Formats: sequence, C-alpha cells, structure tokens
Amino acid sequence: MKKKIAVFSTGWCCEILTQFLTGLQESLREEKADIFLFLGYAMYGDSQGNKQGDLNIFRLPDMSRFDGAVIFGSGLYFRGECEYILGKCKEAGIPVLVQGAEFEDTYYIGSDNYSATIDMCKHLSEVHNAKNIVFLAGSEDSLDSELRLKAVKEYLQEKGEESSLMEVFYTKWENAAVTRYIRDYCKNGKKLPDVFICANDGLAMQACMTLDEQGVTVPDDVYVVGFDHIENGQTFYPSIGSVDQCFVKMGNACGETWKKLLKGEKCPNRTIVQGEFFPGESCGCTEDGNGDLARRIMGRNNFSKRSDSTYFNIKLNKIDSAVLSSFSFADFCSHLHDLYVRDHFIEGDSFHILLEPNFKLSLNDPGISLVRTGYSSHMDVLYSTEDGVELTENVFASETLVPGYNPEGSNHLYVFMALHESSDAFGYVVFRDCMDRILNHDLQSYQSRLGLVIDKFRHALSLDLINKRLLDIMKKDALTNVSNRRAYEDKEMFLQSKINARDGYEFAIAMFDVNNLKMVNDSEGHEAGDEYLIRACRLICNIFKHSPVYRVGGDEFIAVLTGDDYKNRGNLEIELEKSLSPFSKELPLPDDYVSIACGISEFNPSKDDLVQDVTNRADEKMYNNKKMIKGIK
Repeated sequence: MKKKIAVFSTGWCCEILTQFLTGLQESLREEKADIFLFLGYAMYGDSQGNKQGDLNIFRLPDMSRFDGAVIFGSGLYFRGECEYILGKCKEAGIPVLVQGAEFEDTYYIGSDNYSATIDMCKHLSEVHNAKNIVFLAGSEDSLDSELRLKAVKEYLQEKGEESSLMEVFYTKWENAAVTRYIRDYCKNGKKLPDVFICANDGLAMQACMTLDEQGVTVPDDVYVVGFDHIENGQTFYPSIGSVDQCFVKMGNACGETWKKLLKGEKCPNRTIVQGEFFPGESCGCTEDGNGDLARRIMGRNNFSKRSDSTYFNIKLNKIDSAVLSSFSFADFCSHLHDLYVRDHFIEGDSFHILLEPNFKLSLNDPGISLVRTGYSSHMDVLYSTEDGVELTENVFASETLVPGYNPEGSNHLYVFMALHESSDAFGYVVFRDCMDRILNHDLQSYQSRLGLVIDKFRHALSLDLINKRLLDIMKKDALTNVSNRRAYEDKEMFLQSKINARDGYEFAIAMFDVNNLKMVNDSEGHEAGDEYLIRACRLICNIFKHSPVYRVGGDEFIAVLTGDDYKNRGNLEIELEKSLSPFSKELPLPDDYVSIACGISEFNPSKDDLVQDVTNRADEKMYNNKKMIKGIK
C-alpha cells in the first residue's frame, strides 16, 4: 500500500512550487508514495470571506490518514493557516516538514538565502558600484523575505553604510503594490536609488515594467534584482539578476528527510540547501547566451501553449453554457455530467467534482446555510472518473478524499481546490498529475471560473424559486391556520441541512392522528368534522406552544420540537394524554370531545442520517399509541 504525503500551499508561487514538487517526486521515485496537494489561491488583499472560502480546502483532509505533511512556506504566507495545519498534524502524530519557515517541533527545509544575498550585495557594490538601495519586501511574517532584508542590512552595516538603505516597502507579495509604489515614487520626484532589490522575481519583473512606463530604463538608469531565479525571470527582458534558492534540491531534501523519518532514523531539525546568485541583464551583466537561448525555446513553445490555451478557454466556455442553461438541480447535474463524459481532455482521466449536500438543499430554500468551515462527512458526486473509470455512486465519504482511489500502482500527484463563493463552500475539485496546469495558473482559472458560474446558477435558481413561490398557495392551512404540508417539506429540508452540517442541532418529531374524524363527518356532517379538527389542532398548539405545528393530511399533524419543548417532550406528551377525551365509538360525542394518537421520536446523531429516520420512528410510536387507545392488541 502506498504512503501518503499531504502538501499545503497557495498557487501564486507556481514556478517555485512546481520545482519543489518535482524534487519531492524525484526523491520518492523508488518509494510507493502519493502526494496530495491542498492548493489555495487566496491573497493578502482578498476579503476575509474569500480567504476563508479558498483556504477552507486545508480543512478537508483527516491528517490521521497521512504518513507525513509538508508546508510549502514560500507559498503559504498565512501564519494562522500554518498553525492550524500543524495542530492537526500534531493531533494525528505525524511528522511535519516545513519549507521556508520555521515552527517548533517541525523539520525545517530551507535555502541559504543569507549567504547568497550577501553575494548579491557584493556583486552590486564591487562590480557595479551600486550604493543606494530600495528594498521591495514581501510580507513581514515571511521568513524568506525578512532573512534577505536582514542580509542586506548587515552587509551595509559591516561596511558602515547603513544609510544606503533608503527605504523598505512591504508589497505583501502583490505586483500591483509594486506598481503603485513606483508610480508614487516617481511622481513625488524622489531621487532614484542605484538598485531596487525585490523579494522575488515576480516583483522584480513588475518593477522593471513600471519603471519603463515611467521613462526609467533598466539597467541604464537603475538596476533591479530579485530572488528565486525562475524561468520567466530568465526569459524576461532584461533577464533578472537573481538568487536561485534551488527549490528542486529543497524538494529532494524534503523527500529524503521524510524517508529517513519513516524508517525511524534520526534526522537533523534543519536541512539547508546552498543558494546561488546569478547575475543578469537587469543588473547590467552580459550573459553567456543562455538568456537568448531560453527566449528562443520559449518562443518555440508559445505555439503549443497558445493552442492549449485556446482549447482550455473553449472548455471553460462550454462549462458556462452547460451550467447557465440549467433550470433545476437535475439539469445542472446532467448537463455538466454529459459535458465531462463527452469531453474531459483538459481534465484528464482522473478528475472529480464533489458537491456539498447543502448546496442542493439551498437551491430550494435560500434560508439554508452552506457549510463554511470544513466539509460534510459525505459529498454529492457531480462527476468522478479515476483512471478512466467513471464512479457510478451518487454519494461519497469525504474522508477518503478521492473517489475510486487506488492505494497500489504508480505514484501520483493529486491536487485539491475549494469550490466556493466567498466563505460559502460548494464542494471541491480534484485534478491528478497536472504539474503543467499548476505552472500555467490553469488550475486557478478553472477553479475560479467554475466557482463563479456555479454561484450565478445558484442565485438565478433562487430568484426563480422566489418568483414561483409568490404564485404558489400560501403555506398556511386554510382550515386550522397552522402551516401546511408544503411548509413542512421546507422545514424537513432545513432539518436535513442541520443533520448534514453535524453542528449538534437537537430536535424531535411529534406525529398526531385525530381519532374518529370519519365518524364525526358521517354522523354530524363535514362542518362538525371541521370544528372537531380545529379543536384538536388548538389543543396540540396549546400544549406544544413553542413548536411549529403542520397539518400534513386530512386528520394528521406534525410538530417539530426544539428548545424548551424538546427538553420537556416527555412531560408534554403526558400533558397531552391527560387533556384527551376517553376514546369512544358511541354517538353522540360530547361537544368538547378530542381524541388524538401521538408518537414522539428525537433525532439521534449516532444512527440517523435522514430526517425520515426520525419520522419513521415517530410514526411507529403513533401507530402503537392508536392501537392502545382503541384497545387493539
């Protein structure tokens, strides 16, 4: 049986993440082990709701089912999320390896950013005579960014040139923040530094483009350098001078550490990979032709990427059409399912879309809340195929993560992403062996587009439902003025949503059947029968005064007991029994005659999956009570 490693990261650092995953996979080549990547795309600038919804994917896995966990700290900057993951791993008793950030009781895998940054500073000073520096940092809670800044400060301090660090600006890893900063910098007429040192290559490339927009040429007017030495930075013009953190080597070291831990071998708490500074055109260095070669290769590959992008966008448009042409949940499921059966070239032969059960229920009642933290124990299967074999089951236990998962066979990379709108969870999607899709941000496009169109469908259907219900009959029973069967069906869906959410909601179902209604109708007429029903209903409402009562049939009523009525259900049942008239078949019946059979059953979370389970028991108790009242053995 294959081992399983959970990896947690955001996807915006796609190039260094895929390098790290490549190294991790290489180290596990001779092992039987699958990588489960839980991938979010939240950013610092997102709303709290969107962060919660996107990073909720980290709450999907049961860590006790894994043999180890890896936090890719260079991509996961949200410390609270890291601490949550670490807590769950500690509960499960599995080893945790953290790249790029250090936490207590974990194994740290890092790069010697410090020495490589010192080399960068020496190069800028000694080769290019660069003195004055503006440092465009990442975030204050990023170990990598802060270590690079520390190296710059200490290099200048050793030279007695601390004042050469003109400014430090925290971008929170957002390119737009770089653009705003440089525009304001130039607008205010500040003297340009000799060099902008940026916390990664993405920020460095954005700095180059914004400086060019402001009429400042790199490297003629100012130098720009970065970190990570990613491929895009090398093919960019001017190529970015950068520190290579050697993420492939870090991934490899991570895998080797995990294998030793699995064997019970002692491992160092810190494993450091040596980084290396590579000069580039952005710092005024002429390269040996590798940059031009990389650009030629990129140009050659652009054709196939353009074709793939075209097919990818066509597929997204097909998904839009399939969802937005649906006028019911059944349409929604069948249209998408049929689309994926006909065409899953983009998704591959192992692809899964799992939906929250409350998603379906919420379409019929906007008042039903979607899950916001974690996922339900069972998910509705919208589409699922593993190794080209389609799963035919409609419900799937989410703790297993992947429908049809094979614990044997070849090693694989599974990628999990949340489907959501703000903090409302719709479900999750699973891709397999899709490194290129991660690298090209295709997965982020797919996730966000699918989540958006599902939300549009949900809101459109909800509005349509509201309009239809305005034309429907009122939910009140015309005779007794209590709620009718339609109202109870809505209540039943609400109760089912509470069962699905497993939030400790307590309720009981009380079923009532009015005795002798036919006899009253036959002997005294339907008007007298109506008065009898009103009298019986009034008695039920007076005793179960804190509970909604529904007339669900000619002589049948249901009450849903919560709160005080739920706590006092036994006493209330006795009170009802004492208030009833003795059963009689003799006419005429007294004017205040009321005879009712009753059965009450409470929801038991350990054995009830459906509201109907509770209702069936209440119905059986009511039937036994009716036999006892009538003296039937």
